[in-house]
Amino acid sequence: MKLKGMRVVIMGASSGIGAATAIAFAREGARLVLGARGREGLEDIARRCEEAGGTVDFGVVDVTDAAAVKRFAHEARVLLGGIDLWFSNVGIGVVGKYHEVPIEDHRTVVETNLVGHMNDAHAVLPIFLKQEHGIWVNMISVGGFITSPYAAAYAGSKFGLRGFSAALRGEVRKYPRIHVCDVYPTFVDTPATGHAGNYTGARLSFPPGALAPEKVARAVLAVARHPRDTTVVGAPESALKLGEFANPVNAALMDRFMESWSRRAERAPHTTGTMYAPPHEPSGVHGERHRSGQQSQHTLLKLGLAFAAAALGVEMVRQRS
Repeated sequence: MKLKGMRVVIMGASSGIGAATAIAFAREGARLVLGARGREGLEDIARRCEEAGGTVDFGVVDVTDAAAVKRFAHEARVLLGGIDLWFSNVGIGVVGKYHEVPIEDHRTVVETNLVGHMNDAHAVLPIFLKQEHGIWVNMISVGGFITSPYAAAYAGSKFGLRGFSAALRGEVRKYPRIHVCDVYPTFVDTPATGHAGNYTGARLSFPPGALAPEKVARAVLAVARHPRDTTVVGAPESALKLGEFANPVNAALMDRFMESWSRRAERAPHTTGTMYAPPHEPSGVHGERHRSGQQSQHTLLKLGLAFAAAALGVEMVRQRS
């Protein structure tokens, strides 16, 4: 499908992957409606989209409010004259041992990452069915395949999104021009580390080699042109399947490492990040790299790969026993 003139709605468009994707669609001449909680961030990205050559409107909306999402979808359909692609991209996280994180924070992660995306789909699917075409792009992450100690609610929400997409895909099977498309990036260098809740006592940062948000945006544009069920960015799909196979051992090994890392890393106070309110100023597209932590983060990356390999070996031995 041609992207010029495509009618696109992007949720979570005020920063990170959503912002990068909005700008990328704008460069292709798409017509955009952007949604997020923070007006300041939306205004910033809408300006960048206009500078890139796109036509853009935006609205403040919280994906956990199903009625508000319904209204937003209706307004977007009226503004655009229809919706060709809806990008469900809102996501938050909280890091810390499960029992040490307030249950309200866990619930908020699940309501945002899982129920929020379900609210999106519930709002736009009737529009797609009436049109008999449309692409729903569901941002999930590798966290939907590989368990994440210290991020139990996040893992639960992402595993749940995989199941939800699969079920929804089955329901629309009679409509060949309606597509449910999942995107699974690895680590992406966005403002997410600053937005996350953090109860580890350690300062969070991404490992070196984290993807640029623009790379994920290009993957979403590729899905818009040629819809496909599953798109993995930053790793082969087969590697994620192997990681999922090795999850029981991998999770235990990673938990041990996270305990050690959180004791030794640079200290940071507990925070809820932007879980309950949007940032007070624009966050932009990219995250901040903390150069002082590169060596320890490089060790984290190498150990993570070693854990996956060791876990796979142990699991294969167990299966053969």
